[in-house]
Amino acid sequence: MELNEREWAKSLANRLSAELAGKAQPDSIITVEDGRKLPYTCQIYEYSSDDMPAPEVSKYETDILICDKRKDGCWVPRVVIESKLAITTHDALTYSAKAATHKHVHPYLRYGILVGGQRNQALPGRLVKHGVDFDFMLSWKGQEPSGGEWRHFCEILGLEVEASRNLEDVLTTSRSPSHRRYQSLHRKLILELAETEIKP
Repeated sequence: MELNEREWAKSLANRLSAELAGKAQPDSIITVEDGRKLPYTCQIYEYSSDDMPAPEVSKYETDILICDKRKDGCWVPRVVIESKLAITTHDALTYSAKAATHKHVHPYLRYGILVGGQRNQALPGRLVKHGVDFDFMLSWKGQEPSGGEWRHFCEILGLEVEASRNLEDVLTTSRSPSHRRYQSLHRKLILELAETEIKP
């Protein structure tokens, strides 16, 4: 049965909840939600008499949001996945800009896009060209992934959750005397051949 994009995102979120449970940290669980709104701007228009800001927050809805949720109820967004069943140049530009605004508010957030229904399984060139603010991109032949597509997807998401945690650590503990001191940061480019390109 073919699903619309919202139904597809919901089905993926439900399946990912069980898949990513093993990536949780000792003091938290991993949650996966569809349709959760996440701030992309935080503006201050005034301050109270004791200099406390009164921020105004604007939010975008995300297709799939992966979070670390601590026992005290606090949560940290880790990975956003936009899910599309077709992709246009306008979509690529729009969702890449959306990724940039979300990452401006959450500088440790990882952001990607999954395109289903790509019969030849290839990433569309327009997405690669215009999706400059995505940390990862994937395409599947249909809505239902093959075993290899699903394993690859989950592997990438596990790496992205870890990357988000590491970035947060670098950003929030840089002034601590016990902070790890890194000499370099290198963003690698990793390409995976489509199953249709893999010869037996």
